[in-house]
Amino acid sequence: MSKRFTFSVDGKDRTVEADPETPLLYVLRDDLNFSNPHFGCGQGQCGACTVHVDGEATRSCVLPVEAAENARIVTLTGLGTEKPHPVQQAFIDEQVPACGYCVNGWVMTAAAFLDRTSKPSDAQIRDALSGLKCRCGTHMAILRAVKRAAQAMAR
Repeated sequence: MSKRFTFSVDGKDRTVEADPETPLLYVLRDDLNFSNPHFGCGQGQCGACTVHVDGEATRSCVLPVEAAENARIVTLTGLGTEKPHPVQQAFIDEQVPACGYCVNGWVMTAAAFLDRTSKPSDAQIRDALSGLKCRCGTHMAILRAVKRAAQAMAR
């Protein structure tokens, strides 16, 4: 049975009609036509579907749309609207993306982490990013980019 849900996506109020158990990812991509986040594993394990829900990095493939009611959702597109977010800029500067499919999860997770952790250690960065997957093996470039972003955000 469909129900109406309202939330903010990238600063714009949105209303959709969906089954309450429909994953937020499907609503964002299918109903609202967002190209990010990506569908990866569908089980919340890879991170390609990560968005910010009220400031927290959240796997949208396992979050029912009803849990996002009245939430403030930010996608990769909304993260850097006027200019790239420091994490996005660091990924560009470090030339991180290989295929680019997983970048959504890494950037969104790193941005939420750095918003609440200034001057993180290497171990804290690795811990915050644990559980994300990159098939192309750009993990070292990702770590350099997150450290670069942390330094830029600490200024």
